[in-house]
Amino acid sequence: MYQKTFNNRSRGSFSRPKFNNHRTNRKPENRGSFIHPSKFVNKAVEIADEVAYASKHRFEDFAIAQALKNTIATKKYGAPTPIQDQAIPHILMGKDVVGIANTGTGKTAAFLIPLINKVLGDAKEQVLIIVPTRELAIQIDQELRDFTRGMRLFSVCAVGGTSIGPQLSALRHKNNFVIGTPGRLKDLIERKAMSLAAFQTVVLDEADRMLDMGFINDMRYVMKGMPANRHTLFFSATLSREIEGLISEFLKDPVRVSVKTGDTAKNVDQAVDKIAPGTQKVDVLHTLLAQKEEFNKVLVFGRTKHGVEKLSKMLVARGVASESIHGNKSHSQRQRALSKFKDNHVQVLVATDVAARGLDISQVSHVINYDLPMTYEDYVHRIGRTGRGGSRGKALTFIE
Repeated sequence: MYQKTFNNRSRGSFSRPKFNNHRTNRKPENRGSFIHPSKFVNKAVEIADEVAYASKHRFEDFAIAQALKNTIATKKYGAPTPIQDQAIPHILMGKDVVGIANTGTGKTAAFLIPLINKVLGDAKEQVLIIVPTRELAIQIDQELRDFTRGMRLFSVCAVGGTSIGPQLSALRHKNNFVIGTPGRLKDLIERKAMSLAAFQTVVLDEADRMLDMGFINDMRYVMKGMPANRHTLFFSATLSREIEGLISEFLKDPVRVSVKTGDTAKNVDQAVDKIAPGTQKVDVLHTLLAQKEEFNKVLVFGRTKHGVEKLSKMLVARGVASESIHGNKSHSQRQRALSKFKDNHVQVLVATDVAARGLDISQVSHVINYDLPMTYEDYVHRIGRTGRGGSRGKALTFIE
């Protein structure tokens, strides 16, 4: 069932899912746009079939502080990834940069390395990093701390869904980096807890997702408060008319760096599993998860918060170690669930699209789309959680 669906030649044989053929009582925002099942099928390219990217630089070649080079060596980074190789030199020169790259390409280090170097060169420098979700903000903050251990650089992670008190307290001290979500940053600015005039550098990460999530007004509010003469970095996985408009609005003569090779990663096997009439999806999922050696670290996507929570509990009742993350869970609950999954204490993490945005989890063996994504962009984001860092990944979409 699972293996047979990786053949591209079967694309024309799929029929339109039944729920899209008639009216339903669901709200329009829950129906999403129709995506032909052929979009969910793609055979991964064997690594040997691809010409390896030849970096023009080595990390030791970059004009960065020796302490930073030592940290990179300690982290055992190999050659720079394409986005790092092409973006870092321009950022080091202080140029505005637009970076277009698939998820899992080393984008965070591409802007953190040169910006850490910038702050090391001038202790007065302050950097603002704006991201769509709390999970992504926390991950960037952790990666920043890993890079700057022992350098006496400080940061604040300013996100919603958690108490604002500690963030207000932390902002009273000097911080070189503030990493936050648009809504919480706007709140802190309105409370006069932070002055945007102090920030000469700003990063807009996953700008396309911030636009999709309705943060455009908050983004504009923050950007309008920034100094006119600033250093702006803009990263997105996609380019659209709206994104081009934001680039024109926020950046000055940017250098464009695009390392995107396609909508989805070439190293991710993408397949569909057609659910037979009368068959319960949870039974199919349970059968797959029983193959623990292969399905050892599985991220399952559902469409609604209630559905995700219900599915996770059903799996637990069947003896599958499972956790869930969704918008109804508190920040601490989501972090505990995520930690269990990262540390391999549970086999399965069931998540909604928003909750899982930006998650960087190593060695995810499979992504399973238990419910169809709302849009193709959501699909691209979902399957980008596997096959990260050049490893092989698998994505499976249930079609009823």
